[in-house]
Amino acid sequence: MLPDHYSLPVSYQVFARKYRPKTFDDVLGQDHVVRTLRNAIDQNRLAHAYLFVGPRGTGKTSTARIFAKALNCTGGPKIDFDPEEDVCREIAEGRSLDVLEIDGASNNGVDQVRDLRESVKYAPSRGQFKIYYIDEVHMLTNAAFNALLKTLEEPPDHVKFIFATTEVQKILPTILSRCQRFDLRPIPTQTIADHLLHIASAEGIKLDTTAAWAIAKGADGGMRDAQSMLDQLVAFCGESITEENVLDIFGFTSREKVADLTSKLLARDTPAALKLIQTEAAGGRELSQLLGELIGCLRGLLIAKLDPSSDGEGIPDQLWSKLVSDADEYASERLLAAIDVFAETDGRMKWSTNKRLHFELGMIKAIQVLSEVRITDVIKVLTKGADHLSYSIAPAPAAKPETKPNPPAESPATVVQATPAAPAPQPPSPKKTTGDALSAFDALIENAPDESDFPEEPEPAPVKKSEPTIPPPTEVKAVDDTFHQDPLIQAALVKFEAKFLTP
Repeated sequence: MLPDHYSLPVSYQVFARKYRPKTFDDVLGQDHVVRTLRNAIDQNRLAHAYLFVGPRGTGKTSTARIFAKALNCTGGPKIDFDPEEDVCREIAEGRSLDVLEIDGASNNGVDQVRDLRESVKYAPSRGQFKIYYIDEVHMLTNAAFNALLKTLEEPPDHVKFIFATTEVQKILPTILSRCQRFDLRPIPTQTIADHLLHIASAEGIKLDTTAAWAIAKGADGGMRDAQSMLDQLVAFCGESITEENVLDIFGFTSREKVADLTSKLLARDTPAALKLIQTEAAGGRELSQLLGELIGCLRGLLIAKLDPSSDGEGIPDQLWSKLVSDADEYASERLLAAIDVFAETDGRMKWSTNKRLHFELGMIKAIQVLSEVRITDVIKVLTKGADHLSYSIAPAPAAKPETKPNPPAESPATVVQATPAAPAPQPPSPKKTTGDALSAFDALIENAPDESDFPEEPEPAPVKKSEPTIPPPTEVKAVDDTFHQDPLIQAALVKFEAKFLTP
């Protein structure tokens, strides 16, 4: 018999379990999945197999349990169930006989799947459905998948399968084709930060807004990771948590430092950028995380060139405006080239023990990429200069009438009268002669603009003269004879001492 003052110790429950979603309304950042499941229940269009795909900590298991509660609750299936009733509490705590949670990593053999196939024959003990939830289903062997195919395609009416995985590419296509697939997305940073502030308020903890944002940014879209980090911060800091505490414990880099490093990169200040990397490394900061933040900042600047209303990747507005102004100096392809350099650097840093060396080399190379002159820049400069050039050729002076004595009768030249007061009557339809056309050619050559009226151009390379070639007979087209008899053509032949080549 225990004394009255003695009470059993209550085990501590971490935030990730204490604040796990209980209903559809509690699921954050997965509105597309929640809406589809709600409509399926409301319209009684329930499939026999579901597959939840997504990164860790995005709510796959929680969503599966909530869906199981909606199916097996009293009077179900229904959307608005009571999460505190006995059936729902059993499902939430993992002790329901009708909802079996199986770990795919430890039950991945054919024998376990055969046992499952035998158990699906039995009716549920309490709820309306017997639900099998297999977590990390991609860990099943190919033989186990093949043993599950027939049961998965045509299960009994009282059986529902729910699968969850982080690596959907490892699942056989024959399994995927038998399931309704739901892709859970990484939860937005702002959504995680707001939820952390809600938890801190409920727990009586003073959590700065900047600290909540730093935790959410480091969680990289995973709510469970963010809640675990908050648990660790409470154990270290007590009831007051600042951004500096978050940066010191987890080795994160502040948004101001990321903006400062980006500014030095855009200014092509190599010594200052390398010194900042050295300072962060000496302070125990995670350089891979810093590089990821830098790539994200450059990505934001690239998007800002296309959409000025885009956000600043969590960087304060004043610093972001300066970065956008600094980035206007560079074309989009320059920023893309810098991002490619850092992406290659990130790949090398993952497998290297000396991360600082690769980071510094990547920074030097990225600054060189921003500084180099490319052929596209030369073309743009030349095109812009050509748009401002204007060539104006002065009109040639009019030829003065020239008085000439009457030519001999045999001369074909045309006589130009000095005083055209009384022109001689012309015949109704004068016929052009070769002499008239030749005079016209002489007038054109005499009145042509001088070479000084044109801008100087480089002398073309000498062209090797070659004999004119006669095209094949199949390509020669018949020429109209009237074309040869035209006076202008005849004058041209006389002037240039040319002749026609007959096929």
